[in-house]
Amino acid sequence: MPGSDASQPSFADVEYGNRRRRTRRDQFLEMMNEVIPWDEWTGLIVPFYPTTGRRGRQPVPVETMLRMYLLQVWFSLSDEGTEDAIYDSYAFRTFLGLDFTTVQVPDATTLLHFRHLIEEHDLGKAFLDAQTRFFADQGWIMRGGTVVDATIIAAPSSTKNAAGARDPEMHQTQKGNQWYFGMKAHTGVDAGTGYVHTVTVTAANEADILQAANLMRPDDEVGYADSGYQGVAKRPEITGDEQLSQIQWRVAARKGTLKQMHPHEQHLESRKASVRAKVEHPFLIVKRDFKFTKTRYRGLAKNHNLMQVLFTSANLLMRARAVAITEAAGR
Repeated sequence: MPGSDASQPSFADVEYGNRRRRTRRDQFLEMMNEVIPWDEWTGLIVPFYPTTGRRGRQPVPVETMLRMYLLQVWFSLSDEGTEDAIYDSYAFRTFLGLDFTTVQVPDATTLLHFRHLIEEHDLGKAFLDAQTRFFADQGWIMRGGTVVDATIIAAPSSTKNAAGARDPEMHQTQKGNQWYFGMKAHTGVDAGTGYVHTVTVTAANEADILQAANLMRPDDEVGYADSGYQGVAKRPEITGDEQLSQIQWRVAARKGTLKQMHPHEQHLESRKASVRAKVEHPFLIVKRDFKFTKTRYRGLAKNHNLMQVLFTSANLLMRARAVAITEAAGR
């Protein structure tokens, strides 16, 4: 109504707030809203963000676009799908902070340009680096050890597209008896807490072991890996580096030799496996919670940026869930 206070709840707000049950989407978005360092992330974007719109039109606020972009990432949506979902979902509009009486949802083209800005300036890495520094300052990361691993992300194999061809930067690989076409996401995970600190991507046919050196931190003393990394300590990029050559590699034994080991050695293998298991949790969140099981963009660069945003979000979600569990236990 004319003259009403913009902060006054609407009938929709009151009706929505009187529900008996909150959805998982509501809980998830509220949790992420609390843990995302909005001021820091918008500060990373501002130097590259236009200050004036075309023909005097004012640009959409940076935080609004960042929130819209994160909705797209977390719910695996297209540009147009994100715009439509915000119109359809009260939870999305609340997270975005939009009041339809005063402002409209940024359109898909605006989101496209913003996404390209994030990709062009490698801001996914900036988000991950900033989050890692903050976690380290808070004492939430235990230095000294990293778990390395990789997961396959499928890519569309169809040639029914404008180019009439499959993505040339994606390749096929065999795992067990099954063939996959796509890329690999390689992660370095803090051995103490399970938070991801480094992400690289390659075509699916590149051996995991080739990325091991790129996933270690300068102060790491121990590296954990599965049996696919056998011989990593002898790799030239490891032996030829003063710091990396000092790392103690604790690589899993191959399954064929495990049964022949002495019980004491089997116990040691079990302990190593319990540390390596921490690398699986971020993969699970990215694939199950964020539903990122297939690449959305062509080329490794765009997908690398997206993977870094996804794993940064996974770290924050793991931290938020840990805090929630601690608070619930203390009641």
